[in-house]
Amino acid sequence: MSAGLFVVFEGGDGVGKSTQLRMLADALGTAGRKVVVTREPGGTALGVELRQAIMHGDHVDPRAEALLYAADRAHHVATVVRPALAAGAVVVQDRYVDSSIVYQGGARGLGGEVERISRWATDGLLPDLTVVLDMEPDPERMSRDLDRVERETAAHAEMIRQGFLGLAARDPERYAIVDAAREPGQVFSDVFKATRVAMTRAKERAS
Repeated sequence: MSAGLFVVFEGGDGVGKSTQLRMLADALGTAGRKVVVTREPGGTALGVELRQAIMHGDHVDPRAEALLYAADRAHHVATVVRPALAAGAVVVQDRYVDSSIVYQGGARGLGGEVERISRWATDGLLPDLTVVLDMEPDPERMSRDLDRVERETAAHAEMIRQGFLGLAARDPERYAIVDAAREPGQVFSDVFKATRVAMTRAKERAS
């Protein structure tokens, strides 16, 4: 059985995560890998309900918001991500722990406690690869279809960007910072290269 692989896409609003995620999933599927595409929040039935409440409902207190994300994450990891990895699939996911650290811990001002709660919720599960799609905040992109959290944190766009870069600097082997201010095909070339490196490492660990 092939080693499972956990790939997460992170970055600020409007950097093209959904596009790159789809391109990677398509490429891996064409290459014969089983791929599970998911997101946070919203990767389970419970997550869909929480996503609606958090991102499209009325104001949610920042601490409650962080705890709701953690609850969704705990359920999602236990019921979707870990079983897929155990079956040898590649899990390609839109957002994970880093988003909580950057948005709730940083932009919401809740600090390091958010990271501790998030790590506990996942029982310490880390991605094999986190792709940080990086570009200077683009007001035009950020004006499109923002959810409640994105609207309320838009003023902190540069803080959010630097937050993701700071996390990547802490563990450069597990992260790939990709310049997202290019054509999608150029961006994907770097995404796919980083994924192949991560796949090789995962196979070596499993052997």
